[in-house]
Amino acid sequence: MVGEIERNPLRTVLVDGMLAAAVTGRAEPAPLDRPWPVLLRWTRFIGIGRLPYGVASSLVWLAVTIGLIAGTNSLLRTEGTEQGFAHPGYPGDGTALLIAVVLSVPLVLRELHPLAAWRLSFVMMALIDVSAYMTVPYVPGGVFAAIMTLYTVAVRCPGTITLGAAFLSAAGVWIKDTETAPGASVLILLPVTVGYMFRVRRTSRRELAEQERRHADAEAVLTERQRIARELHDVVAHHMSMIAIQAEAAPYKAEAVPDETRRDLAEIRATALDALTELRRVLGVLRSEDGAETAPQPSLDRLEELIANARGAGLRVETSLAGDIAGLPPGVGLTAFRILQEALSNAMRHAPGSRVHVEVSSDEAIVWLGVVNGPPGDGKAPAPLPPGGGHGLVGMRERAAALGGELTARSTPEGGFAVTANLPVKARDRS
Repeated sequence: MVGEIERNPLRTVLVDGMLAAAVTGRAEPAPLDRPWPVLLRWTRFIGIGRLPYGVASSLVWLAVTIGLIAGTNSLLRTEGTEQGFAHPGYPGDGTALLIAVVLSVPLVLRELHPLAAWRLSFVMMALIDVSAYMTVPYVPGGVFAAIMTLYTVAVRCPGTITLGAAFLSAAGVWIKDTETAPGASVLILLPVTVGYMFRVRRTSRRELAEQERRHADAEAVLTERQRIARELHDVVAHHMSMIAIQAEAAPYKAEAVPDETRRDLAEIRATALDALTELRRVLGVLRSEDGAETAPQPSLDRLEELIANARGAGLRVETSLAGDIAGLPPGVGLTAFRILQEALSNAMRHAPGSRVHVEVSSDEAIVWLGVVNGPPGDGKAPAPLPPGGGHGLVGMRERAAALGGELTARSTPEGGFAVTANLPVKARDRS
């Protein structure tokens, strides 16, 4: 038996799906603050659209459920009595009201608990039989609730669970009444098909949006790496130029230099010049689309200018400096300057008028950076993030990682933001 199930994938899906639909399955959550559908966004002009969509939807379906209870109760009482006399099979007004409630309640439960609502609807439709005093074995209000719960299961549950629920529902209508079973089966197929199509469409959109987000993040990382490489070009080119100049001038600093040493120095100079040529080619590959040349790159010797610009933009900046921050290697100084620049720019955009503490300390091994800003100043609102924005943190992390350092960025309990970085003075290889 087990081998037969393993050899028949469809049977396996049905067995697993029915078990999940009946007992073990779980539906995807539906957050209350999910966005309004496009076709219903006009409701914001009449006030309803200002509520979270989940709340508004639950209120609407609660009203529909109350109306369905009233209508079903009225129908049962009308069909169960003729000219003031109760039909022999009519259970009474109290039971009719109870039937109307239990058949209609799944309609309002389906938003929060789709599978539980379908299970309740399935059991009630199977147990309640009104054919003794009605022309059909099903209560119309219960049929409507069952269709809507099946649709919600198809939208919010995996395909296996949806298939299991549909198969159980179809089996139930064939067992209960074979005369109406063909039409009921078609009625079951309709919400399942529509709901599943809607789920596939929504899932595809979500996956596409996730792929676009990952692509944008990857593109941001590559863009930042290109920018870092262009900026570090000047630093490396300066070092290579100094090697070439020193190798050319070295023979003239001593009266007697062996010929072998002169040849070695000449080879060093030629190698340095070749390296400069290759660097220029690399820069040509990394150059921005507008072809602009890389400007001279700053270091921490321009920190006071950076702080002055931040104060001019309205930030209340306090500084704490320690160590020889002006004597850092060019690449380390450039990275530190750019991280501080981006952190202060973020504070200007997202916490205008805030108090900012900038701390920079350096020793022989590590440069430590810290920029902590408080919440926006009184009466000032943060600037909204532009579409596709938020890549400043990516750039800061890439710059720190390029030196083998670490960078952290987090919110503070006071409502501000903190950026800290540790940069090795002698860069470690990224492995």
